Amino acid sequence: MSGAGKKIADVAFKAGRTIDWDGMAKLIVSDEAKKEFSSLRRAFDEVNSQLQTKFSQEPEPIDWEYYRKGIGSRLVDMYKEAYESVEIPKYVDNVTPQYKPKFDALLVELKEAEEKSVKESARLEKEIADVQELKTKLSTMTADEYFEKHPELKQKFDDEIRNDYWGY
Repeated sequence: MSGAGKKIADVAFKAGRTIDWDGMAKLIVSDEAKKEFSSLRRAFDEVNSQLQTKFSQEPEPIDWEYYRKGIGSRLVDMYKEAYESVEIPKYVDNVTPQYKPKFDALLVELKEAEEKSVKESARLEKEIADVQELKTKLSTMTADEYFEKHPELKQKFDDEIRNDYWGY
């Protein structure tokens, strides 16, 4: 197997182990997105399996003696010499060093966006809980109880009354 093919197979195998498929599946809400996600996972697994089976194995050595018996040693020796003289160039990765810093910067940006999103989600969940609590208590809540939770509104109303401003 060539160096590039083995490297690709190794990277795909490692990526398959590090992807949190179950964690990502929990984040998907719609049925259509779940179908798309499962087809993506199936396609990834198929490609990864092919990379592991086809490209990670060394080719079987050629049995030159078998061919010498059927064809003749002179022709087989000529093919053997030509086969052994073929040099497969090693893959030199010139692309990854160019894009690695950009990718790393994107990962940092992604982490920051994730943290911001988690904080915003927690804030919104708290706000939803507060609104639901307010909704259940609204029919029996007194003005004092409401102003206890919202002192800035009490101050505003007190200022309006003090300044004889009744909203019209």
